[in-house]
This record gives sequence, structure tokens and C-alpha cells, in this order.
Amino acid sequence: MQQLLYLEIPTPDTDSVRSWLRDRFTTPFGNKQLTPDGFTISDRQDSASANHPQLCVFVWSLQRTTYLKAFRWSERAIEGESQILQSLTQQIREAFPYTYPQPPAIAPGTSIFEALAPQYPLTVKYFQQFPQGEYDLNRVYWWEQRWRESVKNPQQPKQVVFRDPTTDSQPPTYDLIYLGGALGAIHAAMMAKLGYRVCLIERLPFARMNREWNISRAEFEGLVEFGLFTQAEFESIVLREYVDGFNKFFDGNNPQHLKAAVLHTPKVLNVAIDHNKLLHICGAKMRQYGGEIIDRTEFDRVTVHSDRVTVEARSLVDGSQIQITGRAIVDAMGSASAIAQQINYGRAFDSVCPTVGAVLEGIEPEVWDTAYGDVLFSHGDISRGRQLIWELFPVSGKEMAVYLFHYHQVHPENPGSMLDLYEDFFTILPEYRRCDMDKLIWKKATFGYIPGHFSINGNSRRVAFDRLLAIGDAASLQSPLVFTGFGSLVRNLPRLTTLLDIALKHDLLSAEDLNQINAYQSNIAVTWLFSKGMMVPTGMHLPPERINSMLNTFFGVLAAQPEAVSDRFIKDRLGWPMFNRLAVIAAMQNPALIAWIWEMAGAGDMAKWLGSYVAFTGSAIANALFGGWLPQFLCKFQPAIESKSPKLWLRLLAWSYALNYSLGKTKL
Repeated sequence: MQQLLYLEIPTPDTDSVRSWLRDRFTTPFGNKQLTPDGFTISDRQDSASANHPQLCVFVWSLQRTTYLKAFRWSERAIEGESQILQSLTQQIREAFPYTYPQPPAIAPGTSIFEALAPQYPLTVKYFQQFPQGEYDLNRVYWWEQRWRESVKNPQQPKQVVFRDPTTDSQPPTYDLIYLGGALGAIHAAMMAKLGYRVCLIERLPFARMNREWNISRAEFEGLVEFGLFTQAEFESIVLREYVDGFNKFFDGNNPQHLKAAVLHTPKVLNVAIDHNKLLHICGAKMRQYGGEIIDRTEFDRVTVHSDRVTVEARSLVDGSQIQITGRAIVDAMGSASAIAQQINYGRAFDSVCPTVGAVLEGIEPEVWDTAYGDVLFSHGDISRGRQLIWELFPVSGKEMAVYLFHYHQVHPENPGSMLDLYEDFFTILPEYRRCDMDKLIWKKATFGYIPGHFSINGNSRRVAFDRLLAIGDAASLQSPLVFTGFGSLVRNLPRLTTLLDIALKHDLLSAEDLNQINAYQSNIAVTWLFSKGMMVPTGMHLPPERINSMLNTFFGVLAAQPEAVSDRFIKDRLGWPMFNRLAVIAAMQNPALIAWIWEMAGAGDMAKWLGSYVAFTGSAIANALFGGWLPQFLCKFQPAIESKSPKLWLRLLAWSYALNYSLGKTKL
């Protein structure tokens, strides 16, 4: 028996594919005989002989997708075998092409459940079981519509930032106005502690989030060392610290040399954070130092004056208009930020991870031990043009946070759908973790778009406008592997707040100055090629096992390394020698890897990646020459340089941080 063909048919309607194979496919050669799941083709009517060559074609369903395989039941090919397989491939792709359905419009007075039920029946069914299901499903719909609009019309972003050169004799009310209350609250708490007057505007009720947070103990304790939290406060927000985390990708269809062992990462994302309590602590610190929080308020526009910014917003409670002034704005509104779209001239992000999931109870302990987590896991091959990946993190008690996501090329016709992904989530969760869906207790929906940007260097995406700075996913200077905006902010908070402190002290608030304050790391930027290899270009048909083969190559190499190596890689702390050593090992283990990436990325993106690699190499050389001594040396001269030329000191300090941060070293 020999496998000749393996196809992914991008439709959940396996019955239609089965009927098409039986009733509509016409073979150019041989005799077609029907079977329950497809057909066989033989050279002649008499095919009973055991040695007679025969093709067997059948389909099955997994991951709300249809798959097809063709086997030959002998060593000898049947007449016209290659033509039969070529014709089958062509015809079935014409009959079942990729489709990218859009969510329906919701008529006034129609409930979200009523509007979405025909297209997303399981999503509606289970959202009705969440405590705030209708509210959360409206949020999913809102985020998807906003994301789709930003991708569909990237050259025509809505103008929300305006200029007005006038000044005012009255000083602004605040030093910093934060837009977005999740990552914004952490940053704002630190700036308030440094003595600045801060105001935070949040669209949701304060401390309510669409996603859970996980981090490692060592990563978060960096904030304790920096002085934002006490050790007792940190311990109070730890919900669960698991024993080990697993990374494993489906390899049932991979050749033997591309099967991989489980990668154990016991110190990656192994601490579940009570984000509600964390944000309330941040809010209390802000208020303690004179800050203010205005929640359930929608940002409308900002006007940049020569000496201030004026923010106009609208209360979602009573519709009243709000107008406040500050010296500068910090945009922490995430991937759907209209400000980020405008200041980057409408340029869409290069990649995105649509992510959906839930906090739930009810998965039996014999199925999953809550002392362990799934960091990255796949249970099947490419599904409707996406490689679906699971995450599972224990939360508190018997609760678990389960996520489903995929790395996705941003494309106007195919921006990536959270609603479609939620329908996948509720359909295939029992495939991933054996469970009775109707016995699960649904605690909270978790969802979002996690954007990525393929940076050649730190200047390839603007993070600032005059008196305006973006942080977190609104800035998105690189493509995430595991860490998202939360991990990036935790890692970069010391340099972001220290540099902003200097800028505010000396009124260095032009776009040129504020662009020095960013979370760019050349060692992360160079790894975007890995995420590029995890996404199927829109409309391209790849062998279904291709992405799992690539992931097993990378993670198989990591599994063979000491734990410290995989820990640094997944925590975005990879250095130049380690990166090159791992890349060479992966290429030797799988020589086809570069050709596969070339096929998926194309010559243009490969050239961009070479630019990123050159920048990474330059950072490594600079770190080797200067990283060990120059930052400390410059700090000795801070008073003299800062007093005579604050602008120069801001740039020198930003460069000092970049020397080490670009190699994953998060201290001066």
C-alpha cells in the first residue's frame, strides 16, 4: 500500500464532498466503483485479484474540515494514474474553493444571538451560557468589524488625530492621558508613581479584559525589582503556578525524521495572573498618586496643539461628551487602535493571530491534570487554510483557560475571523480534550486580535506622533511567537518608563523624540520568519502536513537542547550565536526547510528578512563591543550630558537600552 495523495478540502461539509466524489467526479481512466467514503478505481472490470492495481480514494472530517487521501493497493501503478490524481485535484479544488464568509449585518433591534445563529449556531449556543455572554459576543462582533475595516481600507484610515498650532494660557490638566485600560493601567501606575498627573480612559468597565494573562515568575519579578509591585502584591495575584508546560505538534502525517518529541517548558507562561486584581492594584496606585480613571468611555478624537493635547471622548453610559487636556497621550488601545492606523498611514499589520477561547470548568481530571499546561499544541493539519494551535493554562481551582488561534497573513479578502474561529473552537474542543460540551461550565469568553509587524529595524514602524506615543499591540514592532503585548510590556517597562520620564522632564515630546521610546528588539524581529512559516498565504494550497512539519523541525531541535536554550528562545531572549546554531541544526535536519519558507514567504519577504538579520547581526556586534561597559560608563556622565543636552541624553540612553534589549538582555 502506498499513499499517493493527501489534500485538505476547505469545507466543513464532508457529506457534500463525499457526494461529489461519488456522483460528480469523472475519472479519465479506469473503472470507478463507489465505497461508503469515496471510491476505488481499477484498470478493468475484474478487480478481485489481490495483485491487481487499484486506487482507493476516501475522505474524513477533522477540525471542521474535510481531508482526502488516495492510496494504491499494489506496487504497480494503474493506467493513467498521474492523470487521474491530477484531474481529481483540479476538479475538487474548483468544486470546493477557499471561501471567506463575512459576519452578517445586524439590523437595529435585532439581538446578537438572533442575528448570528444561522451562521454560527454553536457560538450562539455556548455564549448564551456565559455569565455576560450577550455583552461578550457583541464585543467579539465589534472587534471583528473594526479589524475588518482597518484591513479592507488600509489607505483610508479614519482621521482621529488633528493638529491645531494654537496655545492656551491655562496649563493642561494632566501630564499623560492613557487610552486603553489594560496594558495602559500598568504603564500609567508606574508613571503616576514617578510623580506625573495621569488620566486613563477605558471603553470597558475598568479591569475587565477579553484575555487572561500568563507569565513566568522571573519575568514578572522584574517589575518587583523595578519598584512597581511589592513581593507580597505579586504573590497575591498569582492564581496558579503549574509544574510543566508542553509543546507538541501533530506529526501523524510527517515523515519519520520530522516527528518530534514533546518540548517541556516548565518555566514559560507557568504563572496564571489574576488580571482583575492586578489591574485594580494598578488603579489603586494611580489614585494614590493623584491619577484618575474614566471607564465606559469611548475615545473619539485628539487634537495636538503646540503645548498640549485635547482628547474628546463620549460616555457609553449616558452619551455625554468629555474633553480633557494633557501634555501627551499614550495609545494603549491595542490592535484596533484608530490612532495607530492613522500615524502609520493606514498600513495594515503584516500578520495577526486571531485568538478565541474561554475560561471553563468541567474537563475531567483523568483527561487533564491542572498541574500542567499546554503552551503550544496542534491536533491536526492545515484546516481551511489555517494551522490551528491550542493553548491550555490552569487558572484557579478547577478552572482552565483554553485558547485556539492561528498565525495569519493579513489580506483584504481574508482578514481573519474570530467568529468563524469561535465556531471551530466550540466544534473541535472535544477533539482536542475529550469532554462533554454540555457538561462544561463556561465562566468567561477570551478573545482578541494579536497583531504582528515584520520589522527590518526599529524605525520601520512609527510608534509616535507629536505628543503621542503607542505601546503594546498598538505599537506592534514585531511578530509575536508566544508572548503578546503583555509579555512585551513586562519585559520593556523599565526602559519605556525611564525614557518617557526623561522626555517629559525636558518637554521632548515631538514625534522624533518620542520615537526613541519603543519596545523594538532585533532578536525578536529576526524570528518573524518562524511565524511566517506558520501561516498559509491566502488562496495557496499547501500539503496539509507542511506547517506541522516545519514546527516539528524547530521544536524538535529545541527539545534536544538543554532546557535553558528553549527557555530563552520562547521567552524572546535569544542571542545571535544561539540563533545561528539552532538555524543551522534545523536546516541540516530538514534540508527542504528553506525551500518551503521561500515558497510561503516569496522573494520579497525573504529579502526583508535578510535586512532584519543584518540588523540583528549589527546589534550583536554592537553588544559585544559596547554592551558590557558603555551603558554604565554613560550613566556616570548623566548629570552633565542631561543638563547640557537633554535631547542627546535621551538618544544615548535609548541606544544604551537597545544595546542589551536587542539581544534579550533586559537590564542596562
